[in-house]
Amino acid sequence: MRNRSWTGLMVIFIFILLYPLYSQAASVKIMIPCAKGQEAKALVNDSEIYNLGKVLTLPVKTRWPAYTASVWGEESTVCASAVNAIHLLVSREKGRGRTVSIVPADTVAPAAGQGNFFLIDSKPGYGLFGAFAPPVGAEARLIEPGSEIEKLLTSLETSIKCRTLVITYKTDSSGYVVDVENRPGGRIIFWDDNGAHLLARVIRPVRGVGRFGGTTFQREGRIRANHPGVIDISTSPYGYIGGFQIIPLYHAYSSEMKFAWQLSQWMIITDPSGKKTIEGKAPLFSGTLIPGPQEGEYLWDMWSSYGRRSLVLVRRDGGKWERMPSVISRDDSGLDMITHFKIYLPVNKVPLE
Repeated sequence: MRNRSWTGLMVIFIFILLYPLYSQAASVKIMIPCAKGQEAKALVNDSEIYNLGKVLTLPVKTRWPAYTASVWGEESTVCASAVNAIHLLVSREKGRGRTVSIVPADTVAPAAGQGNFFLIDSKPGYGLFGAFAPPVGAEARLIEPGSEIEKLLTSLETSIKCRTLVITYKTDSSGYVVDVENRPGGRIIFWDDNGAHLLARVIRPVRGVGRFGGTTFQREGRIRANHPGVIDISTSPYGYIGGFQIIPLYHAYSSEMKFAWQLSQWMIITDPSGKKTIEGKAPLFSGTLIPGPQEGEYLWDMWSSYGRRSLVLVRRDGGKWERMPSVISRDDSGLDMITHFKIYLPVNKVPLE
């Protein structure tokens, strides 16, 4: 018993010594050559390089009009991050977004369109679409060969060859948890270093599960996708389809989403005052949520490998917190017993008490 006690103390001592080494935000640069057969890479802290898969296909055009919520993103940034696609906002034109996309092999991403994407030899939900997925709002630029001259994505259609698409972001921790009361008028509370903040209110709670594309490539209780108008959460194991979505009020009024008022697979939320729009705003619809590492994927340090792995817990009928139940395909009442959700935000450090 004495040896076990000393072992425990040693583990705690080593943790205290090493903690500062693992609590720093990382700088990540995703580099995708605009040339078939070349390797897409992630450069971390200007020192560590990770291969993300070869470029199989280049875009021949951009897509306009893109999905409705793309217009709430920032030009030349990531406007959607998902296990089966990353969308970049090239420009806003006539009230709609123009996009170009990055998709993994062996999957379908309808929002990408035909001929509007980089195809990467990567498994959906992994690599660039998992552990290294950039958050919404990450900067995207085109770099000229042999220089560091940056060009906005608006120049993409003029000339793409011999350039490199570069997406940059930092793994800063903006907060830790979002608590959601799944009822009309329910509170959505954001927790960070300064305590609790009332972030939004629930207008319409979620009760069911639907066949949302891409949930096939994510596990239950994990973030499938995030963009300026949606949080898509998987309720099905990898290889099966099933999930639900959280959308902001203004987007729920768009022609693309009007059916969300009749079906049970969508939670509709709004600003607590009811006077502001939250589309494209952090931490729910920009800058924070990512699919994160799958089981077996590891990043540059221990805290990032596990802290950036998305997780959503639930409470049934106000009971204890537990894992997301596995609900597959369409089930209009599959989440009827869920009264609370807890969304753990991606972090690169363990919060100190």
